[in-house]
Amino acid sequence: MILTIARREFRSMFLSPLAWVILAVVQVILAWTFFSSVDVFFTIQADLTMIKNAPGVTDLIASPLFEVSSIVLLMITPLLTMRLISEEKRNKTMSLLLSAPVSITEIVLGKYLGLLFFIIALLFMITLMPLSLAMGTELDFIKIFSGVLGLFLVLSAFGAAGLYMSSLTDNPMIAAISTFGLLLLLWMVNVNTAAMNDDTSVLAYLSIQAHFTALLRGILNTRDIAYFLLFIFGFIVLAIRQLETQRLQS
Repeated sequence: MILTIARREFRSMFLSPLAWVILAVVQVILAWTFFSSVDVFFTIQADLTMIKNAPGVTDLIASPLFEVSSIVLLMITPLLTMRLISEEKRNKTMSLLLSAPVSITEIVLGKYLGLLFFIIALLFMITLMPLSLAMGTELDFIKIFSGVLGLFLVLSAFGAAGLYMSSLTDNPMIAAISTFGLLLLLWMVNVNTAAMNDDTSVLAYLSIQAHFTALLRGILNTRDIAYFLLFIFGFIVLAIRQLETQRLQS
């Protein structure tokens, strides 16, 4: 049943122009970033040969692309998640889902999995850009794998937070704005501690950016992966609890 809901959610995304517009806009922005980085690399390539242990193609092109992708998609993801549950409430179809022979957990997981299908498709299109460089140069595939994994975890965390915020209201626009505010807060929460190089504070641990940056550097730390998994699990549980409370109140 979870897969059935996920497939339905994935198909419904492409029935509206929003998903197509998001794919087009993201690809145009990131393609421009990618080609700009390639152009800069060719400009400084001669100087890099004179530097010992100089950064390579992966560090100067692939990693910055993934970093820009995370910032762009922080602004885009709320548009994808805002309709997951809030639109069901607005259209009065949520009560039909709740009365169907399917649990709230299956509904939430199905909708989240459908969103992940879209995220995987988007991530695949982004990853093709740095991988295309393998035809003309050597890449650090370990760093690229770490960066792709980090970006997937970041987007999955964005989606889980957006799913929960969508369960709180029947207005998709309010859900989108509140999701963006929450994600921006969690992204910038360690600004002061980062300036003081304090990586041991609670704010540094709560920051999404701090854990993602470590993965971009090719550091596959279980601490960072566990943070994202707990983040995703926590918001999915909150969304399930919220819908259960609403069902009991109705």
